[in-house]
Amino acid sequence: MTPTPTVPSTTVPPPFPVRRRHRRRPLAAVALLAVAALTAACSNSSNSSGGSGDSGGGNQTLSGDCARYQPYAGHGGTTVTVFASILSPESDNLEKSWADFARCTGIRISYEGSNDFESQLPVRVSGGNAPDFAIIPQPGLLAQMVKSGKVAKPPQQTVANQDKWSPVWKTYGSVNGTFYAAPMSANMKSLVWYSPKTFEQAGYEVPKTWADLMALSDRIAKAGGGAKPWCGGISSGTATGWPATDWLEEVVLGTYGGEVYDQWVNHRVKFSDPKIAAAMRTVADWMQNPAWVNGGYGDAKSIATTTFQDAGAPILTGKCLMLQQASFYKAQWPKDTKIGPDGDIFAFHLPAVNPSVPNPVEGGGEFLTAFASRPEVQAVQNYLSSADWASSRVRTATGWVSANQGVDKSLYTDPIDRISADALTDPAATFRFDGSDLMPAAVGAGQEWKSLTAWFAEGQSIQKTAADIDAAWPQ
Repeated sequence: MTPTPTVPSTTVPPPFPVRRRHRRRPLAAVALLAVAALTAACSNSSNSSGGSGDSGGGNQTLSGDCARYQPYAGHGGTTVTVFASILSPESDNLEKSWADFARCTGIRISYEGSNDFESQLPVRVSGGNAPDFAIIPQPGLLAQMVKSGKVAKPPQQTVANQDKWSPVWKTYGSVNGTFYAAPMSANMKSLVWYSPKTFEQAGYEVPKTWADLMALSDRIAKAGGGAKPWCGGISSGTATGWPATDWLEEVVLGTYGGEVYDQWVNHRVKFSDPKIAAAMRTVADWMQNPAWVNGGYGDAKSIATTTFQDAGAPILTGKCLMLQQASFYKAQWPKDTKIGPDGDIFAFHLPAVNPSVPNPVEGGGEFLTAFASRPEVQAVQNYLSSADWASSRVRTATGWVSANQGVDKSLYTDPIDRISADALTDPAATFRFDGSDLMPAAVGAGQEWKSLTAWFAEGQSIQKTAADIDAAWPQ
């Protein structure tokens, strides 16, 4: 990955615009909340110089329900600040997930969420006002922060906690081979949403291979009745085009596997390479096929003007049957929608284009990055990188998934969360992080969005689309 240059403190335009992981954060209000009432209920003062607010060192003894937090004790009465792009209501669940930890240890965790996180974090860091922690969604932004020299290396326990994650996740939290940031959350991109009721009524089966998926698409298109196999939308304000990057990433990974994918996101394989051009033709045959898209909205060009939030709505009215979107798309269905294998809506794993690629999974995630190394900061870092915290977050509310293999999967009560967790923790899967989040911002969050939008909206050629993206790559 090519690191993005550090933004000076006088720079206002964001180097990393608010990215698509925010689709599951619909409210724009900034959450600036402190969780953790300091109580002595969880502390045994017989071996301590104080209650749970004791800041006198490691002799703080916790008992009862709080005993499980003993490894993090001894830093009561301190405050740790966390800054992220996670907004209410998701941030409310995040704070609930560490509330018991804060109550028992006496470490006050002060959380701030901002819709301008990606632009504000570099400004704060370069201006000497860095938070203790930032929850960073893009490996590219992590690299930028590491280049500033302000990121603190994690303590040994945080490093050891990475044994519960697939090794590739550790690489996404590393810069130039050095590990800096522990992965926290994960999301599953490789899903196809559909209506089980509609499939059952029409006699359709969930396809297991790409060939089966294409054959089903053709069958639906020829069945008549006004329904098309696919619907889609790539409009997303200043981030218009991002769903198209996911479609291309899915096809590149599912056709060539992880090695070529890695070379592509690092530009050792260019967009104009025959392999990527062939992948773009596969996407065109799939999502630009006039007989297959855009059910409920118009022709293939209408994909460029349909918002990603609205894209799946025609599935509920039978005007289209399938939508390729991530696990976080669940938040876009109406509240009374029954989601499950016998419900109004469900999802299946997008098959590999090439059957020889084992279980391709594209995903995204967020990484806990420290800008301080005080003992209380390291205690929080150790906890938030553990399977115990991940399990607490899963219990707090549905709609959140971890790729931490130490989480008991029976904790996932939502069927989409369970599908995602199974795929993200599968040791045999070919997992790769969202490619455009790995690319330099000028490409992945800039020219690629713009060029793929023109490809859909204007019928721009594959050759010109690829050439324009390649030309935007930083030298």
